[in-house]
Amino acid sequence: MTTDTTLTAEQILSAAEDVLRRFGPAKATVVDVARILGVSHSSVYRHFPSKAALREAVTQRWLDQAHHELSTVTNEGGPASERLQRWLTALFTAKRKKALDDPELFATYMVLVEENSGLVDSHIDTLVDQIARMVAEGIETKEFKLAHIRNTARAVFDATGPFHDPAYASTWSTPDVDDRFDAVWKIVLGGLKAK
Repeated sequence: MTTDTTLTAEQILSAAEDVLRRFGPAKATVVDVARILGVSHSSVYRHFPSKAALREAVTQRWLDQAHHELSTVTNEGGPASERLQRWLTALFTAKRKKALDDPELFATYMVLVEENSGLVDSHIDTLVDQIARMVAEGIETKEFKLAHIRNTARAVFDATGPFHDPAYASTWSTPDVDDRFDAVWKIVLGGLKAK
């Protein structure tokens, strides 16, 4: 049991995720979150001024989980093509794990993402920025051909969409999905490589 004085935003977000998993976004309430934590709903409202703010924070937390690992790959040393492949693989692996390991919560997050499209746009911008950094480094080392960096980064993101866009989640468990990912990666790499 949590007391009002020790309650943290992180505890609330974890409880909210549990409530969303159990009841879905249509039935989950702030009162349910407070009940799990053993506090009053006003304690939850001290951290999040509204149900919408809490849902937005849960969505942001979910989207941010991908940023840390991907940022680490972006900042590693080594050839840009190898880092970009690891980055795309890490993104696909993380999205697939979320969709296949906890399909109820994944479906719930899809509803929350629709409610908070601005957060998704910002999330995508962050991901494209990370790709752009690797593309720029590849151009600088002459591993990749000269191109408009931001447009190229967005094209890489869009071309690999079937492996990270939740709209394709139903295809992520097919037996040939890894082969399809590898084939797309080879085409993307061929388009990036300096001749």
